[in-house]
Amino acid sequence: MSKQSYRICFCFRRRFRMAAAEAPADVKGIFYQYSENEVMSAEHLRRFLVEVQGEKNATVEDAQDIMNETRHFNVFHRRGLNLEAFFKYLFGNANPPIDFKLGVHHDMNAPLSHYFIYTGHNSYLTGNQLSSDCSDVPIINALHRGVRVIELDIWPSSAGDDVDVLHGRTLTTPVQLIKCLRSIKEHAFTASEYPVIITLEDHLTPDLQAKVAEMITQTFGEMLFSPGPESLRQFPSPESLKKRVIISTKPPKEYLKASDSKNEINSATEAWGKEDKSCKVNDDKEFDLVEDIDEEDDQDNENHKSQQKVAPEYRRLIAIHAGKGKGGMQEWLKVDPDKVKRLSLSEQELEKTIITYGKDMVRFTRRNLLRIYPKGIRFDSSNYNPFIGWAHGAQLVAFNMQGYGKSLWMMHGMFRANGGCGYIKKPEFLLKDGSRGEVFDPNATLPIKTTLKVTLYMGEGWYYDFRHTHFDAYSPPDFYARVGIAGVPADSIMERTEILEDNWIPNWDKVFEFPLTVPELAVLRIEVLEHDTSEKDDFGGQTCLPISELRKGIRAVPLHSRKGNRYNSVKLLMRFEFV
Repeated sequence: MSKQSYRICFCFRRRFRMAAAEAPADVKGIFYQYSENEVMSAEHLRRFLVEVQGEKNATVEDAQDIMNETRHFNVFHRRGLNLEAFFKYLFGNANPPIDFKLGVHHDMNAPLSHYFIYTGHNSYLTGNQLSSDCSDVPIINALHRGVRVIELDIWPSSAGDDVDVLHGRTLTTPVQLIKCLRSIKEHAFTASEYPVIITLEDHLTPDLQAKVAEMITQTFGEMLFSPGPESLRQFPSPESLKKRVIISTKPPKEYLKASDSKNEINSATEAWGKEDKSCKVNDDKEFDLVEDIDEEDDQDNENHKSQQKVAPEYRRLIAIHAGKGKGGMQEWLKVDPDKVKRLSLSEQELEKTIITYGKDMVRFTRRNLLRIYPKGIRFDSSNYNPFIGWAHGAQLVAFNMQGYGKSLWMMHGMFRANGGCGYIKKPEFLLKDGSRGEVFDPNATLPIKTTLKVTLYMGEGWYYDFRHTHFDAYSPPDFYARVGIAGVPADSIMERTEILEDNWIPNWDKVFEFPLTVPELAVLRIEVLEHDTSEKDDFGGQTCLPISELRKGIRAVPLHSRKGNRYNSVKLLMRFEFV
């Protein structure tokens, strides 16, 4: 190698060389406060865990276990921890911002309507809504993430003798229903033992409904929860439905005898005519798919074409009855004391409804299930702000789990709560009236309940998880971070740090304060970007954490990819305080 080439290579290596991480000044100060002669004993560490980390029940034995775990850092002092070991413990995987060891800790004995439930939309699609393949793979992926509600659109196969799953009236390629059902059975309880709900968007004739009933019964057997053909008076609890599978769809009507067939044909004609008219530009000047206008009307339209009775065994399998019934929104949101049901609204219907009927919606969702689904023009499988639905009591905020983007990150973050089991107990203010008889209004001016103080010290790990030229071909990255809150409108905000140039281990040492009026419905949003002067800033990781389960103290916060997969090494050192 020539001397000139050596110089170029040496310069290149030097530019991308990473300096050793050094403990922030705040961490150093805390170490010296809780140590003696630069050694932190087990008792010192216990005091730190109680007073700084908020772990009120920490024992000397707990502290000793932590000290024993630091041996692999090769900096263990026979009398305790030195500064380097203490810093590496804080920045290690054993110090996460949420304590998953808690597992499921919410009361799981209330009716299903008292929980937010991790819900998928068009769960079988591998990509966009118009031309991607249909497969059981995204269903499996969703179940492994903890999703508890799987949606399947069921249609007659091309030959008319079997049942396929596909997004109707699009170019999506079908997958057999039986394959999806078998995959659900195999993977349903991998991540959580709490019930899986299968919502069916049914476009079948009665003979194929009978075939579906047979498939479901043979596939799930005793796993299936089927209380009978009548509507439930109250939903059972997640605890009582552990490792059970529940079917939800609109029960098909048992049509009149042949003497009334003329009326049926007229009804069918009217229904199909109505459907055709719905494929137009709506009030928001947006083109909607038929399913987006009223996904539950299609089922009637398909079955009106038949003059047979529905298969009774299919009807008996439907545990959660869906449907809008007659009348308008005010009628749909009426609470029936003798039965419960599921109502589905598009995100557009939701946004319009809450203006006039927001309080009715909150009351409705105390007993009944409300499902919100993405508008039909989201052809790219993007999603919407989930907090609008949650803040009005909607349990089933349905998302394209194969999609991407900030809304999906919020969804992932929200369901990290309660051990990641897919069910989160709704706050009490959504389940009953206030002391003055008021119904919760997320847009009202509310008092501040707490203020979250966040200190972002530093980050590391990009050097190991990314190519060294990923962010910049000639120099280390220029990182900055965005930190904020997603929740009710009054609490939602995003702030940012300064840009730190040419540094693989950015040390921002930035403090943020977030006053919160409804911390029960909030997640902490964190995103790291790399500044680019000529193009769009590069993505460097993200995470969302439920405020309700955020651990006080100095914590190591792992970051995730755009798709929500955790990086091996990238993490931030942060401190959380409620003041």
